[in-house]
Amino acid sequence: MIEITFTEADGTVRLVATEASGTLMNAALAAGVKGILAECGGTCSCGTCHVHVDPEWSTRLPPPAGDEEDMLSLSDQRSDHSRLSCQIALSACLHGLVVTLPERQG
Repeated sequence: MIEITFTEADGTVRLVATEASGTLMNAALAAGVKGILAECGGTCSCGTCHVHVDPEWSTRLPPPAGDEEDMLSLSDQRSDHSRLSCQIALSACLHGLVVTLPERQG
């Protein structure tokens, strides 16, 4: 099991314990984290699972692929640390990951 800290848009902090498999989006949905809509089901075609990765963690993740960059470019909530949670594969090395949800998705 790994632990991930989600800060929801309203400031609620949720510590989620999950298997080190699947995606960050799936872990958020399973835990009922508010603000992950996942309208496309994780196919990187909607941008509704947007998160801001804590800067200390951004460099530990592989860079976003072109299709993820395209989706993120459509968001007015984008930051230098924006990612789509459907594109973050969970593994043991992400134990302690910290992410914040934007005020709105899409």
